[in-house]
Amino acid sequence: MTTLKRAATMLALVMAISTLNFAAAEEGKLNQPPEGFKALFNGKDLTGWKGLVGSPKTRATMSPEKLAEEQEKADQEMRDHWEIVDGIIVFDGKGKSLCTAKDYKNFEMLVDWKIKKDGDSGIYLRGSPQVQIWDPAVKAANGVGSGGLYNNQKNPSKPLVTADNPVGEWNTFRIKMIGDKVTIWLNDTLVTDNVTLENYWERDKPIYETGQIELQNHGNTLYFRNVFIKELE
Repeated sequence: MTTLKRAATMLALVMAISTLNFAAAEEGKLNQPPEGFKALFNGKDLTGWKGLVGSPKTRATMSPEKLAEEQEKADQEMRDHWEIVDGIIVFDGKGKSLCTAKDYKNFEMLVDWKIKKDGDSGIYLRGSPQVQIWDPAVKAANGVGSGGLYNNQKNPSKPLVTADNPVGEWNTFRIKMIGDKVTIWLNDTLVTDNVTLENYWERDKPIYETGQIELQNHGNTLYFRNVFIKELE
């Protein structure tokens, strides 16, 4: 091997090692909260999460014993259909939504999500639907992107613009909720600006003052990572 070829081979080897080291460093940052935020997902298991039992309205009617019984069943179903793969929450398209074990009032939330073609999902705030996630090409979306408050009837339900990355790529939500007002950025683009989130379960009442956050099941494969929250006064 000539000196020139040997040098070129060594350079290629060094570049390959550098690329692997960079990838490892980036992977190490996965699920590490930015300053001021706490991780809702530890990157390893579903600690801090639970299965879905009914709705806020139906749960409120259950006795503590009945709620505990139903929660045990829901948690088993959660474990059957939600799993962790390489630091990513993966849903197999069956079962019910994944819920935080803790309730939240005012907060700022960061979450990465990814769907497949024709995917449809969402994020419930205080147990109520929802910040919409879907493929803008799906028939129901009719070209409208993610990040709108889909179930609103009196207040805006659609995002200001379509800011979704191509299906199969990661997207990032920044969701801020204070009182009944919700502001959402999708991939650093403002898509919902201080809009009232209506109470889907009890239309004659305002949104609940506190409640769980849910990653919604809609019968398709879903991916979530980097789920962070900062509680606000």
